[in-house]
Amino acid sequence: MSIRSQSHETVTVLTIERPHRRNALDLTTLEDLHTAVVTAVDGGARAIVLTGAEGHFCAGADLTELEDVSFTRRLAEVLQHLAAVPVTTIAAISGSCMGLGMQLAVACDLRVVADDARFAVPVAKLGLMVDAWTLERVSRFWGEGAARHMVLTAAVLDADDAWRLGFAQERGDLDAARDLARRAGALAPLSQSGSKVGMRSAAESDPPYDEAFARAWASRDLAEGRRAFTERRSPVFEGR
Repeated sequence: MSIRSQSHETVTVLTIERPHRRNALDLTTLEDLHTAVVTAVDGGARAIVLTGAEGHFCAGADLTELEDVSFTRRLAEVLQHLAAVPVTTIAAISGSCMGLGMQLAVACDLRVVADDARFAVPVAKLGLMVDAWTLERVSRFWGEGAARHMVLTAAVLDADDAWRLGFAQERGDLDAARDLARRAGALAPLSQSGSKVGMRSAAESDPPYDEAFARAWASRDLAEGRRAFTERRSPVFEGR
């Protein structure tokens, strides 16, 4: 397996382990990642941290092993599944976050960025294109000006840019990402999953937000949250 999974209480950390390629993904690793995400969610994880081994998040797709557009189609399915999982997902980014690495980063809900992180969407250098879903999310999370800068000129942005433009929610290392995940994992799952549905853009599938909204307002977790507030204690949420 090229994806290492480690779980502690409510948090699962998934690490891409292809350091000889700066964690660039081939089809096998892509499938391993999808399996690891499904397993983490099915196993009860409340938050998932995605990171890369030995100083790099993900340098892109492993172009030495790509032969046709079937990889791109499967990649789109895996990314959209990752974006839609009903738990909080956090990208812990250091070193290279290029191309497919950027796609993984924008598929996550939040991003924690180390000082040495570098970001690019260098499709114009290779004559490639990413799908409209990716372009929309890069534009939404970076801002359209920065997105056009990266996509049209192959510009490389740094951690200061990511922080200044709002792409990064926190600055720090994997420990900082784990801490953020633990905080998220202690909160109400139905509120989080429903809010994720509501925050999907119009470019994504039309979400059943009203259903999620009604479910959260009728949940045991809401009653527990109210009791805990009254009793001045931390709530214990169960996702029911």
